[in-house]
Amino acid sequence: MNDLMSRIEILKTVVHPVRIAILDELAQGVKCVSDLQDFLHISQPNISQHLTALRQVGIIDYFIDGRLRCYFLKSPLILDLLDVLKKEYPCELPGPECCPVTKKGTYTGERKK
Repeated sequence: MNDLMSRIEILKTVVHPVRIAILDELAQGVKCVSDLQDFLHISQPNISQHLTALRQVGIIDYFIDGRLRCYFLKSPLILDLLDVLKKEYPCELPGPECCPVTKKGTYTGERKK
């Protein structure tokens, strides 16, 4: 259960579009804040706030190289999440024929076959 709760916290943290963009960049390799700033076109303090949130849930970390903080992914879960977000799905799931409990009622939407 604890593992599920930590994954839920990760999902709640990752949900922001800027954070997804940061994670997508980090999935390609180590990046410094200046690298992310060039890519994202947002302020350094804003990027730092997002990086702090991602670090707090343990999915990224950094090392110091001189005056630079170089960030990298720690959690393999992020690679899977990014893959799911990029995946193309051909169609929606079909609607039900009727209520599975009462066996009555009909689905009013279009059914895809």
